[in-house]
Amino acid sequence: MLRRLFALAGSLLLAALCSTSQAATATPDTSTASSEMAEGKVLVAYFSGTGITAGIAKDMADLLQTDLFRISNVQPYSVADMAYDEKARANQEQKQADFRPQMVGNVSNMEQYDTVLLGYPIWAGLAPCVVLTFLERYDFAGKTIVPFCTSGGSPLEPSIPELQALTPQAHWLVGKRFESHASRDDVRAWLQQLNLLGAHTSAAVLDQTAALTQSDQAKAPVFNFEQHSVMLNSGYEMPINGIGTYSLLGDTCYDAITTALKTGVRLIDTAYMYRNEEEVGRAIRDSGVPREEIFVITKLYPNQFFQPEEAIEQALKKLNIGYIDMMLLHHPGHDDVKAYKAVEKAVAAGKVRSIGLSNWYVEELEEFLPQVSIMPALVQNEIHPYYQENNVIPFIQQQGIVVQGWYPLGGRGHTQSLLNDPVITKIAQAHGKSAAQVILRWNLQKGVVVIPGSSNPAHIKENTELYDFELTAEEMAQINALDRNEKHDWY
Repeated sequence: MLRRLFALAGSLLLAALCSTSQAATATPDTSTASSEMAEGKVLVAYFSGTGITAGIAKDMADLLQTDLFRISNVQPYSVADMAYDEKARANQEQKQADFRPQMVGNVSNMEQYDTVLLGYPIWAGLAPCVVLTFLERYDFAGKTIVPFCTSGGSPLEPSIPELQALTPQAHWLVGKRFESHASRDDVRAWLQQLNLLGAHTSAAVLDQTAALTQSDQAKAPVFNFEQHSVMLNSGYEMPINGIGTYSLLGDTCYDAITTALKTGVRLIDTAYMYRNEEEVGRAIRDSGVPREEIFVITKLYPNQFFQPEEAIEQALKKLNIGYIDMMLLHHPGHDDVKAYKAVEKAVAAGKVRSIGLSNWYVEELEEFLPQVSIMPALVQNEIHPYYQENNVIPFIQQQGIVVQGWYPLGGRGHTQSLLNDPVITKIAQAHGKSAAQVILRWNLQKGVVVIPGSSNPAHIKENTELYDFELTAEEMAQINALDRNEKHDWY
């Protein structure tokens, strides 16, 4: 009854119909994905009211060189039918939980398709009723369904549970919301991001730059899996796995860093707010590991932004390791541009080598980047299988910025749930690895640097053993499908 609940709540705006430049009526496409079409295992099926979704779907089919089927009503919609009016036909249909309009045409050989890319505009917060007709007509058992929608602002996620309920034996992957002005490159980037171009090729190996269009690949940071490192846009090399120190205090922190360095860890993440910069610095000085081999990240908190020069000096003094490899702004706040510019001056003075940001997303970056002189070398955000940021990661990488994930194992109170996820544990068993190692490897193959935190020596060592196995494209897709948009901290 989810559709009825949305309708009663008053979510009656047809968000996908923001453009008024479309044709007056939507002409049904009665073509059928039949056996006469080129054989393939991917079908792009879509409903389009005004032509916006149709354009994106056609780009997908063209890029994938695969079949296209338009889901159409026997009685097509006019512009008046799709008006922003509660009495309009489309709105009235969306209120009816069990309404199933008759559909034109038929996919006569649905059994040959392994994957269906399913597209539609968002109407009253959900998929148009004819999409439900389509799903009920065929057997999707064992097939992979990847949803996409067009919308001026309404999210895709609320429309999915109703569709999944109609296809309980199908495997659903994370979907994508496209703006009405989405380009062919936007479509290509999403297909590559989900590795759909190779998801059904047994020999496929995930390329962590797959989320990028060809024109952006030159900018994208590329992980060196042999050296376990990545070259930053600042010209410095950084390890791609390390240790986080959030919640590690006093001797616990000192012992954890000491163990990590003995185990071969060379990337350490700390922050002013962690209250452990002094312990991190002392462990580094006592380790006997040459300073130049260790990469240290620390952060300025927003309550330091108003006096950033003093905050930088305080971090240098507490760490007492000569210089800081990278300084991040902990999250957006008042005077964040002022603070960033102070770090830029510290870079010029040789006190800090690279600059980055933490908890900045697409909108924040689009506003922030034009105001600063040095492009951030890294953006650090919460990333784990239940909160994947599949739209944010490629945007950051397209700027030539490395992505780093905090809470890679789910974070406080959520780690055990994630480590016991049946999809992840099954993949771990197949590789003879732990669930934690599978999650960390998944991050690395997406181009995300990992900094899991731990004070347990066995876990610290386990978290470094990530380079003697590789997840297949299908395994990556299975983990991608776990995304719940479930954030575990407020940043």
